[in-house]
Amino acid sequence: QVQLVESGGGLVQAGDSLRLSCAASGRTFSNYAMGWFRQAPGKEREFVAAISSWRGGSTSYADSVKGRFTISTDTAKNTVYLQMNSLKPEDTAVYYCAADNRPYGSRWYGLGGPSSSVRSDYWGQGTQVTVSS
Repeated sequence: QVQLVESGGGLVQAGDSLRLSCAASGRTFSNYAMGWFRQAPGKEREFVAAISSWRGGSTSYADSVKGRFTISTDTAKNTVYLQMNSLKPEDTAVYYCAADNRPYGSRWYGLGGPSSSVRSDYWGQGTQVTVSS
C-alpha cells in the first residue's frame, strides 16, 4: 500500500512558477514509479510527467509541458516534486500524484506505455493549480 499527499497548488499569473510536492509513504514505496497527471474542467485526465523510480531514473514529459516542467525526487523526504515554470492558462487543472508498481513505470508514456494511459495503482487527492491571463 502507498499513501500520497499533494501540496503546493495555488492561484498564479501566466509566466509564474509553482512547485508541487507529493509526500509518499508505505513499506513498498521504494518499488514504485512516480508520476504526475492533471485534469482540467470538462476534459479527460492526462499524463504530465513521470520518473521510473522514487530514487531517480528515467523521466518522461507530455509534449505540452516539456521544457517547462521538471519532475524530481528527494529520497530522504520520500517526496516527489513537480517544478512548473512559465505557467500558462492552459495549465489550469487539478494535479494528481500517482504511484505505479509496473516495472520502471512501463504503464506510462515515454516509459513504455501509450500517451493515452491515465491508469495508476495509487493516487493522491489532488491539488488545484489555477493560472490567470
